[in-house]
Amino acid sequence: MTVNLVAAQLKPKKADYNRNLERLGDLFEQIDTMDPRPEVLVLPETVMTGYFLEGGVREVARSRETLFDDLLCVYRERTTEPTASLDITLGFYELMQGKYYNAALYATLTVMDSSTLKAGIGHVHHKFFLPTYGVFDEQRFVTRGRTIDAFDTRFGRAAVLICEDVWHSMTVTIAALKGAQILYVLSASPGREFGGEIVGNLAHWKRLLPGIAEEHGIFVVYSGLVGFEGGKGFTGSSCVVDPWGRVLVIGPSLEESMVTATIHREDVDIARAAAPMLADLENCLGDIVLELESVARYPHQQSGKR
Repeated sequence: MTVNLVAAQLKPKKADYNRNLERLGDLFEQIDTMDPRPEVLVLPETVMTGYFLEGGVREVARSRETLFDDLLCVYRERTTEPTASLDITLGFYELMQGKYYNAALYATLTVMDSSTLKAGIGHVHHKFFLPTYGVFDEQRFVTRGRTIDAFDTRFGRAAVLICEDVWHSMTVTIAALKGAQILYVLSASPGREFGGEIVGNLAHWKRLLPGIAEEHGIFVVYSGLVGFEGGKGFTGSSCVVDPWGRVLVIGPSLEESMVTATIHREDVDIARAAAPMLADLENCLGDIVLELESVARYPHQQSGKR
């Protein structure tokens, strides 16, 4: 099965949910003109509001149902293709049961529901690792997620992680062990050292994403926020990486852009058969679980002194 993807890196208007929703309408119109027409649209972390909001999160957070209804309404107003459907994943601040989360929605948008395809929410991920150091202060304003899940889509099994989630390799491993074939990574990554040829921390992303794709035999689709908030610039560089760790396409580092790729889901099976790293991990999983349990029980003791 082939999947036509587009990763769009946008500069949202800070704290303006309605204006950013309008921007997505413009994007839906643009997608209708593309050939081949994308089947999955990937957007960055907190694209609905901007990232550095601190206490302002409370003013812009929405429930997943409200966000989905708004997206579906705009999609049906702005798309010109009467039978077109679109899977979308994007970042937002979620209000759920009195708590606020840095969240990512995956949903299917349709012009008309049918017996074979209906619009609906497929999954919502809550950011697992909340950075609270340097310029980051997430734990003061949002609650962290507690699960890493994979979920079924019409294009195969997928997972969504948010920014620092993938800086800890265990999260990707869990998603792959739960069957994910495509990993969507949504990011709002502030750059450092803007004076050099390569924006600081981009070098790490360029090593990290191919590495996790190759290790787990998984497609990685990365979408990065762009623009400046309070003097902090986001680094964009959206990309698609195949299961062998090869970068198929990459966007610019600082400006709005869209990158497209057509992937073949069967490549996951081929890559995993050629380098069965994930299968080897599954064979050793029982012992790994025991080791993790021992670390959890005795986190500060050296090996052999439990």
